[in-house]
Amino acid sequence: MTAIHDIYQAQRSYFGSGATRSASFRKTQLKLLRKAIKRHEDAILAALYADMRKAPVEAYGSEIGLLYEEIDHALTNLRQWMRPQPVSSPLLHYPSGSVIYREPKGLTLLIGPWNYPFQLLINPLIGAIAAGNCAILKPSEMAPATEAVIQQVIADAFKPEFVAVVTGEGHVVIPELMQHRFDHIFFTGSIPVGKKILEMAAPHLSPVTLELGGKSPCIVDEKANLKVAARRIIWGKCWNAGQTCISPDYVLVHQKVMNPLLEQMKAAIRQFFGENPAESPDLPRMINDKRFSQVAAYLSQGTIYTGGQTDPADKYIAPTILTDVSFDAPVMKEEIFGPVLPVIPYKNTEDAIAMIARNPYPLALYVFSRSRRTEQAFIEKVAFGGGCINNTLVHFANSDLPFGGIGYSGMGRYHGRNSFNEFTHEKGVMKTATWLDVPVKYPPFKNKLKLLKMMQK
Repeated sequence: MTAIHDIYQAQRSYFGSGATRSASFRKTQLKLLRKAIKRHEDAILAALYADMRKAPVEAYGSEIGLLYEEIDHALTNLRQWMRPQPVSSPLLHYPSGSVIYREPKGLTLLIGPWNYPFQLLINPLIGAIAAGNCAILKPSEMAPATEAVIQQVIADAFKPEFVAVVTGEGHVVIPELMQHRFDHIFFTGSIPVGKKILEMAAPHLSPVTLELGGKSPCIVDEKANLKVAARRIIWGKCWNAGQTCISPDYVLVHQKVMNPLLEQMKAAIRQFFGENPAESPDLPRMINDKRFSQVAAYLSQGTIYTGGQTDPADKYIAPTILTDVSFDAPVMKEEIFGPVLPVIPYKNTEDAIAMIARNPYPLALYVFSRSRRTEQAFIEKVAFGGGCINNTLVHFANSDLPFGGIGYSGMGRYHGRNSFNEFTHEKGVMKTATWLDVPVKYPPFKNKLKLLKMMQK
């Protein structure tokens, strides 16, 4: 506790000095972060392989390359984001000018998950730095190799009074951290833990961003390009072995094309990972024995169309497609977070929308269709965080798109300017000249109501 308190007090003092506020300081720190990541690239890739057996291509694309793009995007646009914004002023308060000033919130606490243990902790850090804040990072202890390399990267780039890492068991360390008041808390993880974070933040009235999850549906209608849909669904589902918060959690396919879609999905699995996916170097493993057991239990809750093989010693679960799945089964009530994909037929668009409503507010939604009307029906009638038409996952990689949940899937937005905004306080200021002092607002108010109505109508 003493160490945490010392770090907290050092950051309070450093932020209070004003050192983090200038654009030049922020840009320098972002460049230092980029250089530190670059220097430790090999160690990061090795850590991700050790923790989850992520192939270098997948690990680089999803955990390192995305961060370079975010940093470069922030460096290019930061001065524009920081610029004070003039806005109009009411006639009643003439002669006045109004401006929105953007300033850092202060001390931030960033709590990372285990599934993308490097990227999902460093990505919000980019926003916190761009907005001029100090930060304490809590990486996931469930990915110990990556936790260690995060400590190295941050120590290489920053002084602890600006950015520091705190490690340890989350259920012990996080409550200790949150005995202090943070000016913004950013959490990525499960819904149950997200609720606890919100509870611990409430006494301090600390604002919180929650990036959670949910059951993200994938809809394939009878007009979709089935071969392309199958490849992109299987790619999205098997990326990180399904341990992705925006992974397609289940497929709703029009009953007319269910069988041909299943055939194409089976072919895609074989093409991507071979006849025996356990031998593929491109399929990660479950993070630990507990997650393996939870995901393996879903295999008995439907008919296995393809896959189903497991190896507890290797934490391996084959890419598996399930049919004949009941919406009342646990596999349809819980976020799967593994390479198991239920496929369920539907009759029409209204039927599919009603099915999705049984697991409301998904973090992502994917629609495969050639029909603009079908696309719009799902976009307009389903509340979801974000998604894709005729693709999966890739909306996450666009810095110009806001990323975040709605309802049970979270609150707050980040990526690109949205990250900057999330960690920024917008301060509204009105400045009024003194060469004219309109008396309508001053007492006595007799005979002024008519004039006031004219000015404010």
